[in-house]
Amino acid sequence: MAEEARDRVPGEVDLLITGGVVLTLDAEDNVFDPGFVAVREGRIAGIGPAPEAARFSAGSTLDASGCLVMPGLINGHTHAAMTLFRGLADDLPLMTWLTDHIFPAEARLTPEMVYWGSMLAVAEMLSAGITAFADGYFFEGEAARAAREAGIRAMLGQGVIDFPAPGVPDPERNVENARDFLEEWTGVSPLITPAIFCHTPHTCSEGTLARAKDAARDFSAPFLIHLAETAWEVEEVLKSRGKRPGRLLKVLGILDDSTHLVHCIYLDPEEIELIAGAGSAVIHCPESNMKLASGLARVGEMLAKGVRIALGTDGAASNNDLNILAEMRTAQTLSELTWEDALASATWGAAAALGFGPDVGRLEEGFHADLMVADLGAPRLAPRRDPRRTAASFLKRGDVRDVVVAGRVLLRDKEHTTIDLPRVLSEVNSIRNKYFSYNNI
Repeated sequence: MAEEARDRVPGEVDLLITGGVVLTLDAEDNVFDPGFVAVREGRIAGIGPAPEAARFSAGSTLDASGCLVMPGLINGHTHAAMTLFRGLADDLPLMTWLTDHIFPAEARLTPEMVYWGSMLAVAEMLSAGITAFADGYFFEGEAARAAREAGIRAMLGQGVIDFPAPGVPDPERNVENARDFLEEWTGVSPLITPAIFCHTPHTCSEGTLARAKDAARDFSAPFLIHLAETAWEVEEVLKSRGKRPGRLLKVLGILDDSTHLVHCIYLDPEEIELIAGAGSAVIHCPESNMKLASGLARVGEMLAKGVRIALGTDGAASNNDLNILAEMRTAQTLSELTWEDALASATWGAAAALGFGPDVGRLEEGFHADLMVADLGAPRLAPRRDPRRTAASFLKRGDVRDVVVAGRVLLRDKEHTTIDLPRVLSEVNSIRNKYFSYNNI
């Protein structure tokens, strides 16, 4: 591959995108209207005003006239295979939803179910302009297989919990099982980052949390965990562990810059300071928080203290869909984030917070070519003003036309190029009919 690259004509690229408004989100906040993006071997080889595209020749082109070209969106937290449980149990508080409905449903999961549920999630996310996501679930090797086959960038956390779980009937092996997942998937693909996902501080003992973090450190892998999602959780951890959840993780040595904390609704000021000081990321899931009536996270205050923030959807069962464009709007509507902060937390800020690398989340020469093309023809997108504000507040999932990850076109004219969507839909509907209909759950 390296010799082939040296032999190439300097202006020869694999993909050339022309004619659209190019929103770079680079350090200078450059906007090229119209502009171009040239892609070679998965990275951006050139970007700028449209006339400069003439110096490139391409094997493949995308005409983005009338469209916005921008960095792909990042979903900072989901449980991909839980698309299988979409609409299964709605309008319930978190613990009732979990213990009475979701945990019993998860007891039926098989590796094949997780594969098809994850593939459905990937198809949905690509259709919404998402080019990277962070996941935490069981049988996570199957989620990795789905992500790799589809070609999306993914951080995938094998679930750890101190109860019998899908694929881990003996909870004494929960961390060992997660370690096996890291061993299997580390270094397999540049698009796949294996991780460990501990459910919560009240469903994982202190020993489990510490061992899981040690395993993650051994592989230089991210550590993911739900934290302070409900007032009930905080009270339970206080009663059983004698410390608030954030303080507990600090004492256990778990807070650092490779730890990602999901929800974080009921943090006190001291915990926010601890998280900021440790460099841990907070993943904000506003629509899931509302659906489960969990509360409003003080992410504006966290940002002011220096906490790194990424937006996430949570799973489709505890949200309804996997749509970061909607999460951006919701976070603004709730006055939790400004539109500028929301846009950053869905793109370059999310990439930095999650550790996807310094060359993800912006459109700059040398960066990974992860991007989306959105049609600007809808009446609600007129009149055109600041394209950054359009991206943060006005775009909807149906506007997304094309999606590119690592230079590969995964969605072209709203059609998947790597996913057999009719097959995926057939498989998940068969699984629903057999295992998860309203009558048999």
